[in-house]
Amino acid sequence: MKKVADILSHKGSRITSVSPETTVLEALRIMADQNIGSVLVLENEQYKGIVTERDYSRKVILKGKSSTDTKVAEIMTNDLPHITPQDTIEFCMQLLSDKNIRYLPVFDNGALCGIVSINDVVKETILTQQETITHLKDYLHSGI
Repeated sequence: MKKVADILSHKGSRITSVSPETTVLEALRIMADQNIGSVLVLENEQYKGIVTERDYSRKVILKGKSSTDTKVAEIMTNDLPHITPQDTIEFCMQLLSDKNIRYLPVFDNGALCGIVSINDVVKETILTQQETITHLKDYLHSGI
């Protein structure tokens, strides 16, 4: 059964982060430059939350706030469930679906070690299915 550690081994555990005092506009620029949909919020290397494109649209745009004046601390999400590298892909899929969220921070022994997105989980699921199909084809052809 595939685990979060498998996702992190494929994508790496690189973390893009900003401080709580970063403006929303600067966080958006970082996301655009790196073609990502979220940045983690860290203070003194401690996880504080995450800012996503969804946070921006719902907590800045729809509320008429300014991206240049609003700090990420004001709009970040800080109540996401935490997962570990040992958690299964199926567990992550269930969490993402049940909570209607797109990102899960990964902690190993209390230390932030990565982030997993719904896209990562779907890609890993597809990869697993492709591997299963290949194994089944090999098995079928070996018996002929």
